[in-house]
Amino acid sequence: MSDEKKDTTPTTPEQTGDNAPADVEMLDNENQGEADIPTSLPVLPVRDIVVFNYMILPLYVGREKSVQAIDEALNRNRYVLICTQKDEEVDDPGADDLYSVGTVGMIMRMLKMPDGRLKVLVQGLARARVKDFIRHEPYDEARIELIEEREVSELGPEQEALLRTVKEQTEKILSLRGIDTSEIMAVLNSVNQHGRLADLVVSNLRIKPLDAQKILECEDPVERLILVNEQLTKEVEVASMQAKIQSMAREGMDKAQREYFLREQLKAIRKELGDMGENGEGGEFDDIRKALDKAGLPAKVKAEAEKQLSRLEGMHPDSSEATVIRTYLDWIVDIPWKKMSKDQLDISKANAILNEDHYGLDKVKERILEYLSVRKLNPKMKGPILCFVGPPGVGKTSLGRSIARALNRKFVRMSLGGMRDEAEIRGHRRTYIGAMPGRIIQGMKDAQTRNPVFMLDEIDKVGQDFRGDPSSALLEVLDPEQNNSFTDHYLNVPYDLSKTMFICTANMLDTIPSALLDRMEVIRITGYTQQEKIKIAKRYLLPRQIKENGIKPEDIQISDTVIGKVIQEYTREAGLRNLERELGGLCRKIARKIAEGKKGPFRITAKGLTKLLGLPKFMDEDRDKELPPGVAVGLAWTPYGGETLYIEVSILPGKGKLLLTGQLGDVMKESAQAALSYARSKAEELGLDADFVEKKDIHIHVPAGATPKDGPSAGVTLVTALISALTGKQVRSDVAMTGEITLRGRVMPVGGIKEKVLAAVGAGLTKVIIPAQNENDFKEIPQELRRKIQVKVVENIDEIWPEVHVE
Repeated sequence: MSDEKKDTTPTTPEQTGDNAPADVEMLDNENQGEADIPTSLPVLPVRDIVVFNYMILPLYVGREKSVQAIDEALNRNRYVLICTQKDEEVDDPGADDLYSVGTVGMIMRMLKMPDGRLKVLVQGLARARVKDFIRHEPYDEARIELIEEREVSELGPEQEALLRTVKEQTEKILSLRGIDTSEIMAVLNSVNQHGRLADLVVSNLRIKPLDAQKILECEDPVERLILVNEQLTKEVEVASMQAKIQSMAREGMDKAQREYFLREQLKAIRKELGDMGENGEGGEFDDIRKALDKAGLPAKVKAEAEKQLSRLEGMHPDSSEATVIRTYLDWIVDIPWKKMSKDQLDISKANAILNEDHYGLDKVKERILEYLSVRKLNPKMKGPILCFVGPPGVGKTSLGRSIARALNRKFVRMSLGGMRDEAEIRGHRRTYIGAMPGRIIQGMKDAQTRNPVFMLDEIDKVGQDFRGDPSSALLEVLDPEQNNSFTDHYLNVPYDLSKTMFICTANMLDTIPSALLDRMEVIRITGYTQQEKIKIAKRYLLPRQIKENGIKPEDIQISDTVIGKVIQEYTREAGLRNLERELGGLCRKIARKIAEGKKGPFRITAKGLTKLLGLPKFMDEDRDKELPPGVAVGLAWTPYGGETLYIEVSILPGKGKLLLTGQLGDVMKESAQAALSYARSKAEELGLDADFVEKKDIHIHVPAGATPKDGPSAGVTLVTALISALTGKQVRSDVAMTGEITLRGRVMPVGGIKEKVLAAVGAGLTKVIIPAQNENDFKEIPQELRRKIQVKVVENIDEIWPEVHVE
């Protein structure tokens, strides 16, 4: 890009005269002021500078039109009109891009540069106003009107004071800059014309082109000098502040030199004491001090580190406390205090990474993309605290790694399962032998950035004992309003965790303290449908097992139908771990055949599954085709997914006792009591004796008695099984139900609808009954799953019996 601007090192005529190179064109300059200036001149646009009268300066000319204008001026009479551009970015300025008032300059010398540019020495002669442009090619030429230079005929007190003020301000600026003022002031004191003094002073001021142009366009000499005086006042303030800063820097330099000499003396003393090497190279303490300086410590932390380092310097190197302090300082240096990884804020790219690593999980992906969008708009936002809740094997932990990859951050995982010691979170005091920081600080050290994705795995399995409650220690870590000054017992200085993105995982929320749960944004990850499992198996699980077992993709052929059969008959779970194990088993069988010398490809069929994986573990035939009176099918939610639940009721001769077996919890026992009370209230409608309770014992049993069971979801199933037992009527075996009951017979909503429906479909049932208030939960279930089963929503227990009993 060509450019015309002032040389950063101005050249005087003397410097370009006698010692000029051979290609310098020497131009005669005598009688230049008396020559007549033509009414039309070539135009030379310049950037970043305004040329004034009496000003001699070198200009670099590189643009083709400007070079043509210089050549034309040299061929004519060496006069050129110098106009300043309004916008310096314009490469080919037109008439509207230039100020209308410029300066007529005379070209005194010209030098051709090796790169084709010209370096010309020009002198400002007179102001001129552009009347109009008469040519634009091959150079710009304008018709001009000279602006007559007026001067004040008689100097009054105000004019005299203005002259003196400008001269004094100029002298002050020169003094502040450390420039010898004697010769310069001698020239200025000899000038008593306002206009000429204004031009001389402003040509040597560092002012903006726009301000300089205003001064150039001002025709009245007194007003022009007033404008110059305003600029001088600003320059005096800037120069004074600059001198003050330099003085402060000089004082700081003196202090640093003093400290340097003292340290050198201390170094010599340590050398004599044998604390340093013979070469005098800084030794351990200087290395630690340099490391602390590079670590970017906050002021409070640096003060503590300097204090500990001073203590260390005064100790014997072999003392036990010196070892403790040395280890402490190593931790201070190794922890990232200011280093942060740059976030990947490309939303579409992050979405592609999330979709590449995981199938489905739309709510989680949407939340991460929302965080990225807000982070892009507000870089100062604090890291969110997310909690993924769902059954095992649905991808909670691997999702954390995927999020870190999408954000371009480091990933740190910390397992909280079985943790019972509060010091695991906060660390130990340095007074204890073998003390170390807590695992939060250790994780930050491993990440080496202040903003990793930090996963706290299995937060629902944290315990407590005499060593404290780790979940209480997590309250500060997982609070965005507090964790900007998290204090580890070992470090004993605040550490900023606000930029860290914490992700917790849990199978259930019941065991998480309410205060801790309140600090987290809970995102539920439900189990997968069979269609989702098939897609995940083909896209992720099977390729991974093929690679791990050393076979090639072309060695194995397996259809969606076969994978579906594996899911239905060999794995019934909300997650995918068992499915991956079974697929791994198939791959191992293929690997053995290849190792024995057999050639593929090997096609796995539905009939061959039994030979490869053994007999099916789950069969639809396990479900009774016909249930005896007193048995009903319920649906239950567990941390491992949904499952069907058979509730059995027997009516025995007795005296009204209610027996409950099957290791039932308190809530489930209360549901049984409520079911009995409801049945008694409906005795007349059901055709029962009003005093049936007094003559009979009722035994309620839930099979799998070794497994604890609790929760209100089995309320409607208990009522149905009890009524079936009392009336002697059978309940349909292909219908399952869930819901809480009240004494008035209302059916209340329950949780885990998707997992329960998944369990019902997996068990081969054809119909489920759910509370009316859970209808929206059912609508969130994928369409392919809803098509496999019929759903009946009920508001009252009376609506259930007609749907389930066998006539």
